[in-house]
Amino acid sequence: MSKPGLDKWYAYMKSHDTAALWDLLHPDAVFESPVVHTPQRGRDITFKYLTSAAKVLGGPTFKYLGEWRNDTGAVLEFENEIDGIKLNGVDIITFDGDGRITHFKVMVRPLKAINLLHRMMGEELMKQSGATSQS
Repeated sequence: MSKPGLDKWYAYMKSHDTAALWDLLHPDAVFESPVVHTPQRGRDITFKYLTSAAKVLGGPTFKYLGEWRNDTGAVLEFENEIDGIKLNGVDIITFDGDGRITHFKVMVRPLKAINLLHRMMGEELMKQSGATSQS
């Protein structure tokens, strides 16, 4: 069974087409990070986190290992290796009736990978903030 929103997510992960990601996100989307205590609310901040994560995690060794679906979403298990550290995690994605992402939660293990991800995501988010403030 195909889920249009999930198919579009996979397409984004291959293409990194930010316009497609923007269209896929519901205006009230919520992003939950493994390293930020509070949920990040709204399309703008969710977009910023997901594009940063794609740059940090979406390299040639990133791959999805498994997928579990229900009527409103999916859990996607992924793995990657960055700087010699094996990273394993899940994306928990909820879609609305139109196939737009309403909630995106990321969970990562082990602790060494979370620490690396925290540092790299912080650096990437700072780059994006610098690019935004210079425009």
